[in-house]
Amino acid sequence: MKSYNALLVAAGLALISLAGCSGEANRTEVKPTFLGTDITGADFGRDFKLADHTGKVRSLADFNGKVVVLFFGYTHCPDVCPATMGELATAMQKLGKDAERAQVLFITIDPGRDTPALLAQYVSAFNPTFLGLSGDAQATKEITREFKVVYQKQAGAAPEQHNLDHSTGSYIFDTAGKLRLYVSTGKGADIFAHDIAELLKTR
Repeated sequence: MKSYNALLVAAGLALISLAGCSGEANRTEVKPTFLGTDITGADFGRDFKLADHTGKVRSLADFNGKVVVLFFGYTHCPDVCPATMGELATAMQKLGKDAERAQVLFITIDPGRDTPALLAQYVSAFNPTFLGLSGDAQATKEITREFKVVYQKQAGAAPEQHNLDHSTGSYIFDTAGKLRLYVSTGKGADIFAHDIAELLKTR
């Protein structure tokens, strides 16, 4: 009798084990749906080391656990830069409490004019949590090369009045510091808010 009961217990445990395995096998992982361009696995845009507008040297590791949005521009930009920064500011509002887990970084391509004080004034006008980053001329060349950003100076009426033609998309990193998305200019705040929220749900 004891032998028979032992067999029943063993059989029951085996069935429970099989059911558990079956449940794991049938469980499907829900993949995030992005509105921006998915560039996961890109062999560029790996990291940076630049000073923020407070003078602190920053890299991606400083924002571990946050979704990072990176945009290249300059404070004297007449149109695209303020428009994009405005979209990002609106996106932060749409995210509500989740905005605390996102960081917008504005990297200047015009370090000669964009002093830390000017960068601080510029980015904080959109959102007080935004950071402006800069390096010297060589560091700017290196970081733009790393992110495949193209820019070219256009002469103005005076040397200090030049404009810059430049790439205008935004890069988005996940909470582990991996480059995941590219958002073309002019797509609107909703795309940023949606994709940041999706990345915040992804482990």
